[in-house]
Amino acid sequence: MRVMIAGGKGQLGTDCTRVLSENHDVFSVDIDEADITKFSDVEDLVKKFNPDTIINCAAYTQVDKCETEKAIAWKVNVDGPKNFALCLEKHGGRLYHISSDYIFDGKRNVPDPYLETDAPHPVSYYGTTKYESEKAVRQISHRHVIIRTSWMYGAQGHNFLKTMLTLALQHPPNEIKVVNDQFGSPTWSHRLAFQIEKMIDANVQGIYHASAEGYCTWYGLAVYFLGKMGITHKVVPCMSEEYPTPARRPTNSILENQQLKKRGINVMKPWQEDIDQFVADFREHWINQAS
Repeated sequence: MRVMIAGGKGQLGTDCTRVLSENHDVFSVDIDEADITKFSDVEDLVKKFNPDTIINCAAYTQVDKCETEKAIAWKVNVDGPKNFALCLEKHGGRLYHISSDYIFDGKRNVPDPYLETDAPHPVSYYGTTKYESEKAVRQISHRHVIIRTSWMYGAQGHNFLKTMLTLALQHPPNEIKVVNDQFGSPTWSHRLAFQIEKMIDANVQGIYHASAEGYCTWYGLAVYFLGKMGITHKVVPCMSEEYPTPARRPTNSILENQQLKKRGINVMKPWQEDIDQFVADFREHWINQAS
């Protein structure tokens, strides 16, 4: 199968390129090759590569900056996927669009998760753009797969784990305050790439949740990760109101992979298992980078 990956140099795009290249013809593109907010650029890519499938990993994911940089957030997060959907309707192919747990308001009691059938109600502009992108894709494309994931981390790019490691390695080490009243499922981009390949092979369609099994708080994730890294740290739990941010975050963004399980194709693992494997694979490299 011919697969084009948009946002190929990002966290998920890099892992999708590595994983899918084993069994598919993969074409990875990023901002230096095309501006996905321009329909003409997207159509040129589709004509050039003639993909059977496009995986849209491109997104403006800086949640707080979305509150002030609304125009660019909308262009990338809504107009971009809309252009992919329009091109594939015109030229043929299926769109896999990556969405977010932040489309939900997080008011559900922990540990009750959100299902694919639950009504979205975003509380941030980032969440709004991701929900609007879902609506645009559904309205335009007859062959689409929307994948909602959460709290993603990987070897490439910036993420929460890399921030925690950098702070913990400071000399002298500072006290790190981390929010302990927001709950979610830390998801390894490498594992998600394998899940996407499984979905492509199963020829799925519709909305799917794909996040790690189980849940924790940001504080719990920081403590577990730094402990596995063998890094001496001083992490202190705090409440969200003690760490105000421009954008609101959902208190509960736990997702249940209900549709993957119904189809018998869920390959997501408990978040602790993936953190363990991630540390085994990248500990030395990350410490050298951060030191």
